[in-house]
Amino acid sequence: MFDTGRLNDELKAMKIDVARLLNTAAEQTFETSKDGAEALADQIKAALAELGETVSEEREQLHDLVAERPAASLASAFALGVVVGFMLRRH
Repeated sequence: MFDTGRLNDELKAMKIDVARLLNTAAEQTFETSKDGAEALADQIKAALAELGETVSEEREQLHDLVAERPAASLASAFALGVVVGFMLRRH
């Protein structure tokens, strides 16, 4: 009545097809994720490079400011230290 051998062969073939489809879907998902991660990494690298340039420029400006007014810079640093000291003492 039922040809179990034929049904078994068809089920095995379907199992192979499903496994192949799942494998293909997994590979596509991995590649998509990998491409997205690489794009994000490139954006982060660009942002860090820009941040590095900005920090370097600000450091140069701060160096020039301190070199031009050493006494005022020293007084400002001392005052800032006193304020931070009082704030830390309260907590």
